[in-house]
Amino acid sequence: MNTTRFLITVATYNEIENIPHLVPAIFEETDRFAAEKNFTFDVLVIDDASPDGTGEWCDAHAEEFPRLKCLHRAGKKGLGAATIAAMQYAIENGYDRMINMDADFSHHPKYLEAIACADADVVAGSRYIRGGGIVGWPLRRHFMSRSINAFGRTLLGLSIHDISGAYRNYRVSTLAKLDFSRFQSMGYAFQEEVLWRLKLVGAAMSEVPIIFEDRIRGTSKISLKESITAVKTLLMLRR
Repeated sequence: MNTTRFLITVATYNEIENIPHLVPAIFEETDRFAAEKNFTFDVLVIDDASPDGTGEWCDAHAEEFPRLKCLHRAGKKGLGAATIAAMQYAIENGYDRMINMDADFSHHPKYLEAIACADADVVAGSRYIRGGGIVGWPLRRHFMSRSINAFGRTLLGLSIHDISGAYRNYRVSTLAKLDFSRFQSMGYAFQEEVLWRLKLVGAAMSEVPIIFEDRIRGTSKISLKESITAVKTLLMLRR
C-alpha cells in the first residue's frame, strides 16, 4: 500500500497569537490517525512578512517540529497569491494531496481526518450542508456569506454548497492542470475562482461538514471591500 503524502498549508499575516497553538494541534491530530491510514503530513506556513514575528516563530521551532516549513514572502500580497504559492510548492515537491486551512482555529484540526479521508479532486469543509454550521458570527456576516455562496454557485455552475470557504483538500495532480498565470483574484475571491477553474479541467468535487467558529485571537482580515471585490470577480468570470 502506497503512502499518501499530505501538505497542510496555512497562509498567515500577523497570526503570532494563533500559530504557536495551531501547529502542535495539527500534528497532534494527524499523528492520531496517520499511521493507520498510511498517510504522512507536513505543514507549510506561507507568511507575508508578518511584522508580529509569525514567520520567525516558525523558523525558531523548526527543530521542535521537523515537518514544519515556512515560506517567507516579501510583503502582504493577498490570500489568493499565498494559496497559489502553496499549490505550486505542493506540485514542485511531489505531494499527493494538499489541505488548506485558516490560521485562526476557525478551521479546527479535529476535522482533518474526515477531510483527508474523503476521495475527490477537491474536498471542501462545508458550513452549508447537513452537519455543518457557523458559531460566533453576527447576522450581517451570515447574510453576506450565504448571499455570495448562492450567487456564485448559480453564476459559475458549481455543485458544492460552500464555495467561499478555504478549508479544502486538493488532489495535487489535478492542481497541476491549472494555469496559475490566468488567475484574476489574489484576495478572498480566489476561493470561488479556483473552484471554477478546477471545474473547467474536469475536477470531481465533494463536501464534508464542519462547524466554523469565529476567531478567538487576533483580527479578521475580511472586509466589505473584499466582499465587493468577490462579487466583481464572479461577474468577470461569468463573462
